[in-house]
Amino acid sequence: MKPAALPSRRIAVAPMLDWTDRHYRYFLRQISRHAWLYTEMVTTGALIHGDPGRFLDFDPAEHPLALQLGGSDPADLAHCARLAERWGYDEVNLNVGCPSERVQSGAFGACLMAEPGLVADCVKAMRDAVAIPVTVKHRIGIDQVEHYEYLRDFVAQVAEAGCDTFIVHARNAILKGLSPKENREIPPLKYDYVYRLKRELPQLEILINGGISDWDAVDQHLAQVDGVMIGRAAYHDPYSFAEVDRRYYGAADPALSRAEVARAMQPYISARLAGGRTQVKHIARHLLGLYQGRPGARTWRRWLSDSQRLAGAGPELIDAALAEVECEAA
Repeated sequence: MKPAALPSRRIAVAPMLDWTDRHYRYFLRQISRHAWLYTEMVTTGALIHGDPGRFLDFDPAEHPLALQLGGSDPADLAHCARLAERWGYDEVNLNVGCPSERVQSGAFGACLMAEPGLVADCVKAMRDAVAIPVTVKHRIGIDQVEHYEYLRDFVAQVAEAGCDTFIVHARNAILKGLSPKENREIPPLKYDYVYRLKRELPQLEILINGGISDWDAVDQHLAQVDGVMIGRAAYHDPYSFAEVDRRYYGAADPALSRAEVARAMQPYISARLAGGRTQVKHIARHLLGLYQGRPGARTWRRWLSDSQRLAGAGPELIDAALAEVECEAA
């Protein structure tokens, strides 16, 4: 069941391919109740021609939750947005930021920044189809286009189609010659472009993304924009999000301890293993960073990544790993 009132997008976790699946999202939700979560990018073709439930099913505990779509056909995107709304998602987000050549071959992702009119058509089709918010995640530019006006004009045109929320990865996307990983590291960050965008279009909700890994930096960004989206730092050190609810949403209840988070995953593991719907290794891999930077971190990772232990394991693996970690930390 959805919460009665959704929290703001003040803090969000970025969509990350192979990482932000339903198991990771449920796990992170044990640490923060309020941060917005985003699915991995799902292509319109996968939903239209495949089994939608395979990609769309989620646990109600994951709210607030957005589905990120990859596609460039307005009718297909409208159809998939309806599916998102029917499944109970709180938002549908269009990917206009992924620079991989595989995505480009499907004519979507970052290459769509060169076609703001088409992006506007896609947004309008989705907005006409659903009542939930339609948002766009994009870069500040593509290839060698370096001027701020390119970003401003893109956002302004798409906003006219009915998009009120933009998530801006503050780097250019280099469409040829750089891998997706290099595209996250080599093009320089230009946070000032995103700040200026918010100043010039104050009526829009602007979230900033890219290279953000600590809460002091988040505080600095929030003085300029409406929200911050964090990617790999949220995955590699998930317990850092134990600060989020108190620091950014005014929550009074203390966060669960690391051990409590781990034990909260046991009923979920049992439920997912029932009927052979998954294997514990597919869940355990997302928990490896729980003790990042703490005594026992290496022991925890060893227990949850050992193929022999994982084979046929159930939720009792958590108890065994915690016992070793707590003994080491004592």
